[in-house]
Amino acid sequence: MRNAKRGQAMSIIRFLALGALGVFLALGVFLTGAGPAVAAELRVRVTQLRAGDGGVHFALYATAESFPKKDDRYAGAEVKAKDGGAVGVFRGLAPGRYAVAVYHDENGNGEFDQGFFGIPLEGYAFSNGATAFFSAPGFDEAAVTVGEGVTEITIEMAY
Repeated sequence: MRNAKRGQAMSIIRFLALGALGVFLALGVFLTGAGPAVAAELRVRVTQLRAGDGGVHFALYATAESFPKKDDRYAGAEVKAKDGGAVGVFRGLAPGRYAVAVYHDENGNGEFDQGFFGIPLEGYAFSNGATAFFSAPGFDEAAVTVGEGVTEITIEMAY
């Protein structure tokens, strides 16, 4: 009987100690303002596809220095083209400014096809309605602000 009471007492002490530890940790988070990091998500809807063939390639850029260099993108995605549009999603982003470049790889060869003098043969576009005139727009022209939670933007494909 004596061991049973001692076991109950130890269980109560452990319970109280764990409870106190929880309160202490919660109070520390409250006082320091620390908490879980909030991840942002960017959903990019592309409209005005000429056809439902091939894929739509998305490139996300986080800096002006990298935009719009293929090998310097922050993240990339490819989704199957559908009649009328496609949606690319970038998850786990830090809130901030980003620019997006997209192209419609209609023939599915994995390349952005260009003709004489680099004239695009496939659709392309940039976020924020930025347009190209003999070269890609600047990062600031294409940049969009991604806040906490979900941010959705629409890009109209140009041909």
